[in-house]
Amino acid sequence: MRKRMTGRTPERKKRRFIRERKCRFCGEKIDHVDYKRSDILQRYITERGKILTRRFSGNCAKHQRQVAAAVKRARFLALLPYIKE
Repeated sequence: MRKRMTGRTPERKKRRFIRERKCRFCGEKIDHVDYKRSDILQRYITERGKILTRRFSGNCAKHQRQVAAAVKRARFLALLPYIKE
């Protein structure tokens, strides 16, 4: 029996270039993420006001938890909006 040709050849595999992301807070040696620094926290919020995940932000787990808590505190104190318009 003959193999069916599906148009895909096994020799042609797509290779993605995955850039290794470093945690910005670890690189700058920041131990604690402050909720009062809204200029830094703005980078971790989407246009709709959602907090970016670790996958997109590139933070380590420790600092991502701190960022999420800081964003929530800043929203409560009206330093950051819940929804951007």
